[in-house]
Amino acid sequence: MPAKHTLKLTLLIALLVCSLLACDVVPSITFKGTPITAPPKAGGSDTLNTWTQTQPGVELRREHWKGASGNEDTVTITRFDTHKVHVSIGYQPDKPLQLKDWMQQTHAIAVMNGGYFDQHNQATALLISNGQANGTSYQGCCGMLAVDAQNNVSIQSLSNQPYDPGTEQLQQATQSRPMLIVDGKRTQFQETAAASPRSVVAMDNQGRLLFIVSPAQAFSVDELADLLVQSDLSLKMALNLDGGTSTGLYLHSGGQQVSLDSVTALPIVIIVK
Repeated sequence: MPAKHTLKLTLLIALLVCSLLACDVVPSITFKGTPITAPPKAGGSDTLNTWTQTQPGVELRREHWKGASGNEDTVTITRFDTHKVHVSIGYQPDKPLQLKDWMQQTHAIAVMNGGYFDQHNQATALLISNGQANGTSYQGCCGMLAVDAQNNVSIQSLSNQPYDPGTEQLQQATQSRPMLIVDGKRTQFQETAAASPRSVVAMDNQGRLLFIVSPAQAFSVDELADLLVQSDLSLKMALNLDGGTSTGLYLHSGGQQVSLDSVTALPIVIIVK
């Protein structure tokens, strides 16, 4: 092939690759040492819709979701056997960190953004980290991820089961809004219709904990709730977390990685070890 034709072909391929990479923002995921930064083509060899065990009690999966608006995103899902991991809440209002720095500080298997915080990096609702409580519980709405002294992990609707400090001796907790699924059923709520990066913490009917992240500006909260119910994840409870610029997920497990950093430094994170 003449040199000028080779040069033209090289430039064409380079332009095509650049345009594909610019189409969307997805987490950098490593499977067996091979980075995957965009969803594979339909019909090709891929890892979509397949659970990969990274270590005992930890699984990773990617799915391509399309909302009613027509927006699409590749969603990353991690699933944990709560009997084989330890879940805690990190809280550093005086020293918020990017997720990559939380990961380095905690040496965790996984770290995800938690509940909402204000301009002073204070939790906007009840937060319990290693037995130390901060803030005030939501009343009549919202939800809570919690861990008790026996390392039992739960997600509860605060509308159906208000937090009672007299009976609930919790070691870890982060509250957020809205509840998306309660007892397997999609909830009704009033939230912004704007599309944004989204993050969800959930529990399935087998009692496993799931982190679900949609990193692109693709879905509204309503769309996300619909997609969760339509999925085959068999979710019993699902709680929306502080998305947008707080959305992020890091996983380092069994030689596989997810590296999706938050834009904002985070004072609240959920830690899995």
